[in-house]
Amino acid sequence: MKQFSAPVITKTLLTAAVITASFSSFAATDNAGLDELIAAAKKEGVVYSVGMPDAWANWKGTWADIEKLYGLKHQDTDMSSAQEIAKFAAEKNNATADIGDVGASFGPVAVQKGVVQPYKPTTWDQIPDWAKDKDGNWALAYTGTIAFIINNDLVKDQPKSWADLQNGKYRVTIGDVGIAAQANSGVLAAAFALGGNETNIQPAIDMFAQLAKQKRLSLNDPSVANLEKGEIEVAVMWDFNALSYRDQIDAKRFTVVIPSDGSVTSGYSTIINKFAKNPNAAKLTREFIFSDKGQLNLAEGYARPIRAAHLTLPDSIKAKLLPESQYSGAKPITDFDGWEKTSRQLPKLWQQNVIINMN
Repeated sequence: MKQFSAPVITKTLLTAAVITASFSSFAATDNAGLDELIAAAKKEGVVYSVGMPDAWANWKGTWADIEKLYGLKHQDTDMSSAQEIAKFAAEKNNATADIGDVGASFGPVAVQKGVVQPYKPTTWDQIPDWAKDKDGNWALAYTGTIAFIINNDLVKDQPKSWADLQNGKYRVTIGDVGIAAQANSGVLAAAFALGGNETNIQPAIDMFAQLAKQKRLSLNDPSVANLEKGEIEVAVMWDFNALSYRDQIDAKRFTVVIPSDGSVTSGYSTIINKFAKNPNAAKLTREFIFSDKGQLNLAEGYARPIRAAHLTLPDSIKAKLLPESQYSGAKPITDFDGWEKTSRQLPKLWQQNVIINMN
């Protein structure tokens, strides 16, 4: 679940001139249709999001820019990917949410449930084909790689791999598997490292079952608050969250590493509610997210923008990231259909094989 209890790290200060320049790709593609969208969005005046809290991938910066540029007020309700889709489906014409941010495997689920509407931003052609729905129902805005965040005060024998994790003495926090995309991706990352794949996560299930039997598994939310309170020894989470939380609390207290024996690189997609009360504001929000400035905002939050090949990242952002060499064992999801089916089975598998061993 995308939860947070502390403000996002202070953003690099940008002058108005820089903001205007970095947003040029958006302005340069201006046309009558886009002008009409902006006017319609301004008339709606507000956008309600789910699962897009300030401290996650620097959404705070995006919401601030959207209000500054278009006068759109914003409010977010934090929830997991599965909860977002369930909310869209349950509320239907009584919708209280316009746009959401869900894990990669949940975009196709939202389409199957019939709860989203399409919109292709003007930078659509710069989004890789593997990262978008051909009809515009979803598109990954950013990617992350599963990492370990380690409390240096509590863990002396620090893990650098999943093999190390299995042999440690500390508790491992994974979060809400079956519900949260971050936790699900943590399971897939372990599967990749242990010889599994998108359709065979049994090696990872077996590993987490062993941790449960050893009383070394925690299902607590790996939130910044729980890390700060010292309630987490080692957590499995996205690198952009781990790096952000590390710097928000105290960079010296935590170590962030990508497991050397394997991990997964995946991402998050914006989905626009089919029943949105403010559909134009939602579409304009997606338009901005995929603009140069919107993509740089995500990079400020340690996430890798999906249009990274078309951007120049400032040195101030590069300096906050892990060295590229740590990512040599990470790989993207290639069997999307297989992972989508496995994701549906994961809650039952987790309950029957892991949760049962925690008592």
